[in-house]
Amino acid sequence: MSLVTQAAFAAALVDLDLAVPEGLAAWNGPRPERRFGVYRNNVAVGLVGALASRFPAAERIVGEEFFAGMAHEFVRLHPPQSPLLLAYGDDFAGFVERFEPAREVPYLPDVLRLEAARGRAYHAADAMPLDATLLATIEPERLERLRFVPHPSAWIIRSAHPVVSIWAMNAGEMELGEIDDWIAEDALVIRPQMTVEVHRLPPGAAVFLEGLLAGIDLASAFESALTEAADFDLSANLAGALAAGAFTGIC
Repeated sequence: MSLVTQAAFAAALVDLDLAVPEGLAAWNGPRPERRFGVYRNNVAVGLVGALASRFPAAERIVGEEFFAGMAHEFVRLHPPQSPLLLAYGDDFAGFVERFEPAREVPYLPDVLRLEAARGRAYHAADAMPLDATLLATIEPERLERLRFVPHPSAWIIRSAHPVVSIWAMNAGEMELGEIDDWIAEDALVIRPQMTVEVHRLPPGAAVFLEGLLAGIDLASAFESALTEAADFDLSANLAGALAAGAFTGIC
């Protein structure tokens, strides 16, 4: 099969509007349309299933039928670029933000981002979290310039919606119920050991951790946090990040 035919074959597999590529033949006849149609359907079903497996909370929110239709459209417009499907759907949230039928569920893209972060954390490299007792060996005057080495599985998800609560209710982590206080929620997604964890962050903690994970020093990260939360507690938030396993070293 030529490269041109391979490209046409791959494109037609995920786009129902494209005709069967020229040059194909079936063992049981000169017209391969039916067999190609079966193959194309199997590919689409497999990719939609892969998305459903990666985003189960989102599927539960909108229902299997709606999710499948949305996923089919995503598959058509964004076919996999790699034979490995571990990262397939990383851009699903951006697609859903522009998907008109999903506009009535404005928090859905952030749920997808959180679930995508969980997948990335699951497949991240293993690393031992920082031993918090090492901080006791640092001279007090050097603490403000301290920088942390991020854990490879650490991700920060920010949302204008109560995304952690919504995800937890639809992932079996919390009982389904009304959310009385509809406020923004941020999350730290991390896999310090074998299990991926989702930590809801207090005000200011997301920008604080984003700074530390990006490599800025402790004093600068603290100043950034204060711009969002004037009562930001540095000691409590640093202790929480260390307990969660957000870092692997200090420098």
